[in-house]
Amino acid sequence: MIETPDANLSRGLRQLNGVYTQKYNWWHSKTGHIFQGRYKSILLEKENYLLALCRSVVLNAVRAGMVQKPDDWKWSSYEATAGLTSVPDYLTVGWILGLFSNNKKEAQKRYRKFVSEGIQTGSPWDNLQGQILLGEEGFIGKFKDHLADKEKIKEIPRAQRYVSRPLLSKLFSTGEKISTRNKHISTALIKHGYMLKEIADHLDIRYTTVSKAMKG
Repeated sequence: MIETPDANLSRGLRQLNGVYTQKYNWWHSKTGHIFQGRYKSILLEKENYLLALCRSVVLNAVRAGMVQKPDDWKWSSYEATAGLTSVPDYLTVGWILGLFSNNKKEAQKRYRKFVSEGIQTGSPWDNLQGQILLGEEGFIGKFKDHLADKEKIKEIPRAQRYVSRPLLSKLFSTGEKISTRNKHISTALIKHGYMLKEIADHLDIRYTTVSKAMKG
């Protein structure tokens, strides 16, 4: 988890991709790219999700099945934050520990418990909306007007263009008449950019039924 005092994240990652790749290739006698594609950035609701993401980062190796416990993975900030080893100069642990307690030892204890509990929970990335927004409904709603005019820009990925659209569960009601359902299908397809398969899966009907509803 990296925080930059200035708005220079793009420049910093370009430096990482270039200099680190050169050093790595020289050290291991290799050539070519190490990191595939450009980095991705999102808008995050700090109050509700930043702490969860901090936990997710130190649990990556556990969830990937590479180790059993977060402290088994030495290329992580977990041990330093949890008080199991010394804190390197480049790592800031005060902010995250301060969320648990003003007493350092107690904060480290609660942090270890918090991370341990996260092993059995889902990843916060499961709640990512449109590939770019992570937050509660009210937070995402703040950006609807800003994103609405991006829906026709084909260069922007489809999931990002339609991030402000309502959920299918909001467009369709249980037990509604077929004629009403078909109108909602048309709205979901034409206005909100949903795909036929997405609508069919949500309504638990056949793909061809959705297609016929449009033609009818």
